[in-house]
Amino acid sequence: MAYDDQNIFARILRGELPAIKVYEDEQVLAFMDIMPQADGHTLVIPKSPAVTLLDLEPNVAAYTIQIVQKIAQAIERALGVQGIVLMQLSGAAAGQTVPHVHFHLIPSSVHELGQHSATMGDQDKIKALAEKIKAEL
Repeated sequence: MAYDDQNIFARILRGELPAIKVYEDEQVLAFMDIMPQADGHTLVIPKSPAVTLLDLEPNVAAYTIQIVQKIAQAIERALGVQGIVLMQLSGAAAGQTVPHVHFHLIPSSVHELGQHSATMGDQDKIKALAEKIKAEL
């Protein structure tokens, strides 16, 4: 599938849509999921245009996973959780809903997860959680 530069994450990267940012550098952006499955649900995306994990250049994939690890550690410290569910869905058949490769970091156990993209989260609560995570970076 060709990369669609009008997808929601591409628009966030260009500053056309807002995001509650947790971390950003020249290659990666991490921000809060506005339809969280658990408090602190964070997304990490490479800035490279790639639909799935299989489309990412190996060096970009390697760097992105290093940042995924860094953000996961910050979430654990900030929220006092003992576990992180890491989810990466590649392709619509796997449940990917935004055609830009991304990693979900969900602080919880698999028994506590809410349904993905089921309900909009409380934006003030999400912003407060983002500040706690950023303080740990």
